[in-house]
Formats: sequence, structure tokens, C-alpha cells
Amino acid sequence: MKYIFLLFTSFLFAQQTQYVDFKSVSGQLSVNPKDKLISGTVDFQFDVLQETDTISIDAKNMGFSNVKVNDTEIMFVNTNKELKLVFPFKKGYNHLTFNYTAKPKQTLYFVDMGNDEVQIWTQGQGRYTSNWFPSFDDVNEKLIFNLEISYDKDYHVVSNGVLKEKITNGNVNHWQFEMEKPMSSYLLMLAIGKFDKKEFKSRSKVPLEYYYEPKDADRFEPTYRYSKRIFDFLEKEIGVKYPWKINRQIPVRDFLYAGMENTTSTIFATRYVVDSTGFCDRNYTNVDAHELAHHWFGDLITAESSTHHWLQEGFATYFALLAEKDIYGEDYFYSKLYDTAQQIKFASRTDTIPVLNAKASSLTFYEKGAWALFVLHESIGDKAFKKAIRNYLKKYAYLTVNTQNFFDEIKKVSDFDLDKFQKTWLESTAFDTPTANALLSKNKAIQKRLEIDKLKKTPFADKKDILKTTLESDVYQSVKEAVVDQLENEKYKDKKDLLLLAMQTNNIKVRQNLAGSLTQIPEDFRTNYETLLDDKSYQTQEIALYWLWRNFPDHRREYLDKSKNWIGFNDYNLKTLWLSLALSTPNYTNEKDAIVNELIAFSSTKYEATTRQNALEKLIAFKIINDQVLSNLVGATTHHMWQFSKFGRDTIRLLLKNPEMRASFNRILPNLTPDEQFQLNRLLKE
Repeated sequence: MKYIFLLFTSFLFAQQTQYVDFKSVSGQLSVNPKDKLISGTVDFQFDVLQETDTISIDAKNMGFSNVKVNDTEIMFVNTNKELKLVFPFKKGYNHLTFNYTAKPKQTLYFVDMGNDEVQIWTQGQGRYTSNWFPSFDDVNEKLIFNLEISYDKDYHVVSNGVLKEKITNGNVNHWQFEMEKPMSSYLLMLAIGKFDKKEFKSRSKVPLEYYYEPKDADRFEPTYRYSKRIFDFLEKEIGVKYPWKINRQIPVRDFLYAGMENTTSTIFATRYVVDSTGFCDRNYTNVDAHELAHHWFGDLITAESSTHHWLQEGFATYFALLAEKDIYGEDYFYSKLYDTAQQIKFASRTDTIPVLNAKASSLTFYEKGAWALFVLHESIGDKAFKKAIRNYLKKYAYLTVNTQNFFDEIKKVSDFDLDKFQKTWLESTAFDTPTANALLSKNKAIQKRLEIDKLKKTPFADKKDILKTTLESDVYQSVKEAVVDQLENEKYKDKKDLLLLAMQTNNIKVRQNLAGSLTQIPEDFRTNYETLLDDKSYQTQEIALYWLWRNFPDHRREYLDKSKNWIGFNDYNLKTLWLSLALSTPNYTNEKDAIVNELIAFSSTKYEATTRQNALEKLIAFKIINDQVLSNLVGATTHHMWQFSKFGRDTIRLLLKNPEMRASFNRILPNLTPDEQFQLNRLLKE
């Protein structure tokens, strides 16, 4: 998942684990979407290892009642951060029960879908499960979770583990989920929505459940095109059986990141729910493989602290890349490694934090961590690498680990110099380019890519023949994209024949690269560029439509007629672009009011944040601003996605510089929700 800095441990909690070992917890929960509340009864089983008089459970802003240990009511202290149990705890087995209520400010999200529909989902990593369920912010306390959730029978409920029982009682279903093995609290999850699902079995007979919204039935196959293949590949490649009883994948709206590897039940963002055309531009393959790999590297074995976070993100990134190699081939695999190497090298100019540091960047933990594993894999050989991975996973199953634990298993299968490896790849911020290039050069496409990249500063006339030959060859697409990159700043008359060759490759990615780099389109290239409008790529169509509209005013009507019924991805990228261009084209339509209203509708809570922001940006850019637009903009400031709420605040600050806009915001203030009023008042007072 998207990395967030995690304070995995605290000194005080590390002390508690010496006194207490929590084994399991059961919760019987009810969710109230109207008031955004969750409540229930919780039952912990734990062993006291040494006598103590206080035990703490992380619990943010919760209310408690009926707190009992071994069926005896006890004293407790609620600090609004922790539930502290005050009791003379003796060695041995204990049983804790209590009731709780919470109205979480984060971690449990209620997404309004319009028409009184809602989606509810959780995000524990980086947000702390203790905001919605009493648990442990420290990953080192692993326990077995079993949740029972009661909710409206028209909705589907998902949590961790196997669905043991589902009972209908009037308008309510009671869903009972059961886990058999322990995990860290940040992996606890809940997802509620009007989902359908399709069920499959892996080669090893593990149940696979893939969820979707009914409206997305036609997108099911492209979305999950390689999901079962990825599962079967990772089980074989890792060499350790999938460590849980079931695997589910659930797309949810307005998710905070790309995906999250909650044990048994991955949640991912609906932007990856695509049709076959959308698949070419953004698909679920990499996210799917990354989150699934985490079920071994993160869920089964968990880094004991943020310092060793690469043991999760680096491993998940690398094994996802191996899964993609199985699907898309070696050229794809090496090209992605080449691209990430360039990113790491560029970042290392200013990034002074290495892999083995809790404050490392996402790029460092994910991509440089993956590069470290690639180097290690290539250096010790496939057989030794796989043996070490198997031994490592089996030895530390359901426990926490550090980098030395992993290295200890490498030492058993190889005499590779791990001290030098650690200094070079985990403790240095520099990127070892000579080693990287030597490994990458095993691939012929990368040999050609390195050759092309060396020509960047060569005069165009001296390199034109090489670039031409490359475009005419059958070399991998990323090399041809690199050629197109080198054409961008050359004079049109000099590069025209190469542009035509790039178009004639009929490769979607090469043509898309050309579409974005040729923003001033000469008239004699117009008909060639227009063919991009027919490419099976929503991204290419968006780029091409915009630049053709900008460059050729006399042809705007035909471009708009051609694209009138385009929709694009599920964020309506092509539809919102068309609406804004139609409004900006004089005399194109007599139905401007209807178009304005349609564009405003896309900025409402009926749609996801990306669609809303896209529509609001266009409405404000084209000065189509009324009270509804302003209300929808203020609504953005209360959204749980920080990118969208920041966009709302920053845009309002700009508009408030205009006295008329300030008066308009003051006028709509009384009609806003209390949260919206609070946010707008703060901005008005700045």
C-alpha cells in the first residue's frame, strides 16, 4: 500500500508485551451510518506472563461500559487514547469483556453514494485500527480476530477470515467471520456495500472471491483479468503455501491509496475497475500482485519497526514485479527496473535518507527495496534465493522480523558479502549505477535503451539514422518511447518523418507518448494526429481531443461531434472534458444550460473525489460559478481524502480574493452542514 510513516512501537508498549500476551479477540458489532457510529461488545482472551496491576489497550475517543475481567467488574481509566485496566492481574489465563461506542474521526469511513446508499470501509495502516476497534497500535502484539457484524440485509459485509455464518433477522443480517491465525491490528478490516461477487478456486484450492458493484459487471473481466494467475504464480514462486484460508478483493469508492493488504481481504481503489480500453492505461495487475504478496511479506511476517519497513514494501514490490514478468514478459520486467533506477538516481540528489531508516521515502522503501532484492536474487542465484525465502517465511510465520533475521537465512545458503550489500543498498543513499547497468544489460531491449539514452546530447543530424532504425525495428515499446522523447524539442521539418514512423508503429504507448509531446500540431500533420482519436486508450483520446481542439479552431465542431458520447474511465475523464470544451466553443450548442447543469452534477457528492475535482476545476476555469458550485467546492474541504480537501481549501482561498466571491460564500454559509460551515468560517477569517 501507499507508505505512511508508522510509529510501530513505543517503549511503554514493549514493556507491556513482557507482562501480557493477548491471544484472541471477538467483537459483536453494529454500525450506524446515519450518525457514523460503531458500537459493540468485545471479548479478549489473554495470558498474564508476570503479575501486573495495569494493562492498556489502544482506544481512541471511545466510550466504555460493563468492563469485566473473568466476569468481575473492574476499575478502568479511559484516557481517550487508551483503555487502562486496573486490576491485580495474576499469572495465567484471563478473559476481558466490555461494551464500547465510537464515532471515528479517521480509519472508518462512510462514503455517501447518493439515494440514501452508503459504502463503509476501513484503512488501518498509518491510521490506526484503534480509532474504530479497541486494539493495539504496536505491530508486535499479534492476535486472532473474529468479528460479527450486524447490518442492513440489502448490503454485503466483509471482514477478515472465513465467513462462518450469516443469519437473517428481519431487515438485518448477522455476519460472523472467523480467523485461525494471529495478525497485527492494522490489518483488521471492514467493508460494507452493495456488492456482487464471483467465486473461483486457486490451483491449490484456496477460495478466491472477487467483488464488484452491480453497475460494473461488464468491467469484471478486465479488472480481474490476471488475479487468479497472479495468485497461482506467487504461491509457486514464493514456495510457501498461501498462509490464510481465503482471499478476497473488494473495490471501494474514494479509497485513500491504491490498495491495502488487509489479511484475507484486500481493499483497492475503484480507479482500477476498468473496461478493456481502460486496461491499456491503468489496470489492477500491479496493485493486485503487490497487495497479494503482502499476505506473505507483511501479514504472515511483519516488520518489527518502521526501520525495517522495506521487508514489507520492498518485498511486495519485487514479487509483484516478478508476477508481472510472468504475465508481460522479460522486456517489461527489465524496463520497469530501468525506469525505477532512473527515478531513484534522480531522487538521490536530494534524498538523504537510506532504506534502513524509519523516515525513508516511499520511493526508497518500495523501489530501492525492490532493487536491493533484485541484486541479491541475481547475485546468489535463483535456487539459493528461493530456499532462503522459504526458510525465512517458515521460521518467522505469524511473528515479527528485522533485517538481520532475513540476512541470517541468506547466510545459510550463500557466502555472499552481506555487509557490503547492506552498506551499498540499505545504508547508502547513492544508487550503484554500475552494478545496476550490468544486471540490466542482460536484456537486449535495455542494451538498446542505454544506447539510445547516451544520444540525448548528440546533435539531431548525427543520431537521426539510429533513431529511425530503432523506430522501424521490433525492439520493445519502451525503447521507442525513449526515441519519441528525444524528438520533442527538435524542429518539426527535421523530425516529421520520424513522427510518422512513430505513429505507424501502431503501438498504443508509443503513440500516446507522441500525443502528449506534440502540443503544437502543424497543419500538414493534422490528419495523422487525428487518428489518435480512434486509439483504444482513454488517456490518448483525452490528450488528442484537447490538443486538436486547441490547435484547430475551425475543426472544433467535428471533434466535439465525434466525441459527444465518450465517457472514458469510471471517473468520466472524457465526458467532463467534452462538457467543458463544448461550453467553450462559440455557437456549438443551444443547450448550454443543460451542459452546465451536467458538469455541475459531476462536482456533487454523487461522484467520487477525482471526478468531483475534475469537474470543479473546469467549472472554475471557465468561470461557471453559482451557489451550487460554491457549495460543492466547500463540500470538498470536509472530504476524507486529503488531496481533495486541500484542493477545496486552496481554491476557496484564491476565490476569496475577489470581493464578489467573498460575498457569495457568506451568502451560502447558513445553508451548509455544520462541518462545512466550520471549514468555510476558518477560511473566511484567514
